Amino acid sequence: MRVGVPLVAAAALVLSTGLASAADKTIAIVVKSMNNPFFDQVRDGCKKAEAELEGYECYYIGPAEHREDEQLKIVDDLLTRGVDAMAISPSNAPAMANLLRNRAPDIPIITIDADVLAKDADVRRFYLGTNNYDLGAKLAEYLTAAKPDGGSLCLVMGGAAADNINQRAQGSRDILSGEKGLDRLTGQNGWTEIDGCPLYTNDDAALGVQMMADTLTANPDLGAFILEGGWPQFAPQAYAQLTDQYIDKIKSGELAIMVSDTLPPQIQALKEGRSNVQVGQRPFEMGYQAMYLLRDVLEGKDITGNIYTGLDECTPETADTCVAR
Repeated sequence: MRVGVPLVAAAALVLSTGLASAADKTIAIVVKSMNNPFFDQVRDGCKKAEAELEGYECYYIGPAEHREDEQLKIVDDLLTRGVDAMAISPSNAPAMANLLRNRAPDIPIITIDADVLAKDADVRRFYLGTNNYDLGAKLAEYLTAAKPDGGSLCLVMGGAAADNINQRAQGSRDILSGEKGLDRLTGQNGWTEIDGCPLYTNDDAALGVQMMADTLTANPDLGAFILEGGWPQFAPQAYAQLTDQYIDKIKSGELAIMVSDTLPPQIQALKEGRSNVQVGQRPFEMGYQAMYLLRDVLEGKDITGNIYTGLDECTPETADTCVAR
């Protein structure tokens, strides 16, 4: 049995000496931030699996808010203190890979929700989560159907070094442009990314709403947003106040808002006409499967290759039935 650590509401930067765990094995789930409701569902899935798996503890941890340096410190401390396996959602893919390469941990490490860069895949066993390129592509497919002639566009992103979000943006750009690998849309198939975009929210919901508001004020004829993550909608009251001003444009399709994720407040926003499409991930499934898969690895099973948890596609017409349970 290794030294365990208690579940906390917000992560400390340096772990205390910890308490002896009643479980035989401790699996750490390290997320990008503890103030993001998306990761609350990862936690819930992890804790459900913990209740089912005798002898295995889910230790859920991350920075209190999105801070790349703090997440790196947490992972470094966990490796020093000792856990039996770890699932990480890297905020900064290159920096996390560098840390893992330098530490060369002898415990199983997987990535969850967000991966390291392809060139660094050897630092983890496998990736579990969304096919992020496909998610971005799916948002763009809905946008293309809504606005076949194209228009002006702004992407809403998280952290600039988050590989999962960058993959989504690439999927969106590839579908909209009809080309592969563009880092910006400049008129391809009628689509142009406006100056000042993408918007990098650093996973801050309030900041995301403010950035969208400022963008709409400066660009009253903007044709579309693609939210590659749901951050502005994670502040539902502020997002509702913002979209109240543009609700007729959104419902008519003049201003298209295509959004990642399908948490309950987001589905409510869709029903109220505050977005046109929600394409959802399955964070509960990520946390749940991470525990079982790492249990299997610890018990000697060889697991390789990416494991994708699927997407939920939600429109106003399907909002009541679209989310997998």
